[in-house]
Amino acid sequence: MTVLQVIFLITAVVTLGAAVMVVTARNLIHSALWLILSLFGVAVMYGLLNATFFTVIQVVIYIGAIAILMIFAIMLTRRVIQDPGSSVNRGWWLAGLMSLVLFTALVWMFSTWTGFHTTLPEMPAGIDPIELLGTALVSPSGYVIPFEIASVLLVAALIGAVVVAWERKS
Repeated sequence: MTVLQVIFLITAVVTLGAAVMVVTARNLIHSALWLILSLFGVAVMYGLLNATFFTVIQVVIYIGAIAILMIFAIMLTRRVIQDPGSSVNRGWWLAGLMSLVLFTALVWMFSTWTGFHTTLPEMPAGIDPIELLGTALVSPSGYVIPFEIASVLLVAALIGAVVVAWERKS
């Protein structure tokens, strides 16, 4: 077993463990911190694949922006939304069973798919995929409008969290 395979296995176990803790933690702040660890594990996976652009995007966008925004929203609305009840659903075993069935179906589907074992063709010389992606993201005919809409929605969610958490003086 090579060093990269050992790093991959350790990272996979930590990432999956953190993902399980995200949905089983009782405290929302702890759940958000487990989410950050899980997202960092995905960034390490991108790094192992030599996808440096996606590694940086994972850290900057998902960990640095979205996860921190979620933590701020949780902290701002903590006093307003306090649920003393159990956060575990009575039908958790059914969800676990369905997850296992879905996972088994996906493993079977990918193991029988012929394209799973083929390699990607080499990129033609002179084409920079990062430049093409950057152009697609910021060009008016590309994806600039969906990104602007997403940014407006995130700002609206942050403003909504501040308004909900604002203490009114009587």
